[in-house]
Amino acid sequence: MTRLPDFRLETYFSRWEFSARHHLTASDVQTMTMADLLALADDTDREAFENLSLGYTETFGDPSLREVIARTYEHADADDVICFAGAEEALYLAMNVLLGAGDHAVVVTPNYQAAETVPLALCEVTGVALDPERGWALDLDEITAALRPNTRVVSVNFPNNPTGKVISSADFTALAQLCDERGIHLFSDEVYRGLERDPARTLPQAADLSRRALSLNVTSKSLGLPGLRVGWIVCRDRALRSSLERAKHYTTICNSAPSEVLARIALKARVTILERNRALIAANLPRFDAFFDQFRDDFAWEAPDGGCVAYPRYLGTDGVEKFCTRLVEEAGVLLLPASIYRSELTATPTDRFRIGIGRRDPEEGLAAFAQWLRRARRYH
Repeated sequence: MTRLPDFRLETYFSRWEFSARHHLTASDVQTMTMADLLALADDTDREAFENLSLGYTETFGDPSLREVIARTYEHADADDVICFAGAEEALYLAMNVLLGAGDHAVVVTPNYQAAETVPLALCEVTGVALDPERGWALDLDEITAALRPNTRVVSVNFPNNPTGKVISSADFTALAQLCDERGIHLFSDEVYRGLERDPARTLPQAADLSRRALSLNVTSKSLGLPGLRVGWIVCRDRALRSSLERAKHYTTICNSAPSEVLARIALKARVTILERNRALIAANLPRFDAFFDQFRDDFAWEAPDGGCVAYPRYLGTDGVEKFCTRLVEEAGVLLLPASIYRSELTATPTDRFRIGIGRRDPEEGLAAFAQWLRRARRYH
């Protein structure tokens, strides 16, 4: 196994995620119960779940699940899909298949840590930063300038974690074409797709734009079902897909059989679930707008273009790291400070924190946050 640094986000969550009273930095949408999910099943899938044999499943994933996943793409079929135990396994194995000593990758920052640390453990990597001063804009000229003759992967994530940025469809399509022209694999993390504030801004999926591109997705984020631990990569390069399957033989081998049936149910009900989740975010956003409006001297707030996380700026003189530590220790309100998203590749803002906007009934957490802020102002 490749030697990797500690995963800062997971280490931080190990300390606080289940002990903090108010989890205000969740990266997923409010989940549902097993009963709620099964209520969305048709008779065939409900019977399949109840009578499931708990043996091994296919390494590529349940054929019926892969067929349902393929239907969510314009130019893919079931043979273009391979399933994994969540998105992290998919990312890890894809980078290990695509990259080796002597190769080069380009990674957009800020990002989910594994997006850069896994490639960095394998080869040289160049970072291209989203520009916070221009609404987290991506400069395609910077991507082009970063490319080398040995560049094999360009890795992006939109809607972006943690910024919520969604670039234009024209820019995303141009990026896919640029990668194709250079013989590069575009690796596109699309786990928040479907949660755009304006559905008209939903990007095409990379695997629909290019036979070489890899589209990563998962049940965890937009569908709000992280407990299923089912992710997938869609790629129309069959040789690459076969390599991914052989790599999976060294990790999970196959997915959980019950989770695959439940994921199939969720994806068949995808439109219903996404409508529910977008409505939840739409209802929550005015509450976050109102909260940050109360504390304009402390924060610079902007709602995300998509996804269910935002990345406000903290304006206090004590710094965001101390602020987040005191907040969770004294008020039990959990946020993720900027150090979790620091990059080895580019400069990244040091005054930001991640806040989640996709959980039901955030009022209690926001009230505890506000109460602590008012008390802290009085004493400091």
